[in-house]
Amino acid sequence: MNSIETLITDFARAAPPSSAMMLTPAPALSLHVLLADGDAAACEKVADYLGKHDIRVSMVSTAGALFEKLQGGAIDLLLLEPKLHGADGLLLTKAIRECSRIPIMLLAECCEEADRVIALELGADDYMSKPYSSRELLARIRAVIRRARIEMAPPGRDTSVRAYRFAGWELNVKLHRLISPRSARVDISRSEFSLLCAFLSSPQRVLSRDQLLELSRLHCTEVYDRSIDVQILRLRRKVEENPSSPQLIRTERGFGYVLDAPVSVVR
Repeated sequence: MNSIETLITDFARAAPPSSAMMLTPAPALSLHVLLADGDAAACEKVADYLGKHDIRVSMVSTAGALFEKLQGGAIDLLLLEPKLHGADGLLLTKAIRECSRIPIMLLAECCEEADRVIALELGADDYMSKPYSSRELLARIRAVIRRARIEMAPPGRDTSVRAYRFAGWELNVKLHRLISPRSARVDISRSEFSLLCAFLSSPQRVLSRDQLLELSRLHCTEVYDRSIDVQILRLRRKVEENPSSPQLIRTERGFGYVLDAPVSVVR
């Protein structure tokens, strides 16, 4: 068995079963991208540009260093040069995808249609040809991660839930009734109810606007993207002691919102 096959085998053995190396669902500070490319100057240029947009970049130039970083976890996306110092990037893509859900973008000198098709069929999420625009790379990175996070959202509404309890509050799902810690009923609109259910179904996890849209639709009401911030402001006025300094529904700058409280479920 050659060295690359050994690295792949070791990585697969080390990865947890089924959902190994899953996309980090709720980064607290910034995205973390792993850039695997032997061109040090190009890597520095990419890292510098992405760093200005709140994206942390780790750089590796060999397959061994690549797998070492992946086993360390907390990587949101892999940018991979197919010709990584003697390693076959397509083989690496296939091997990583078999035991990991981390998004993968290939950055290649040549971008023939056949290459793109093979890469995508082997599990790559996107494929860009060099030279590329830094702005387009940034947009594609954000789009790939956004799609991956939406795919991680719960597949459907859990109809067995009767109520959620959080920070002294209770939301009765069956009756659409919100009860305060002082046992007072608080009026809540249908869209506010759907949005609160979205938060309560994924507590202590950062949710992007796209995820909030998808999750709110599971609870019968569409919350439109342009109104999410307004709806959250209204919701904060009902559940926060001090809406101008929210402690329950917090903003994670550049990512979305998080319900920062443990949630118990009544079935």
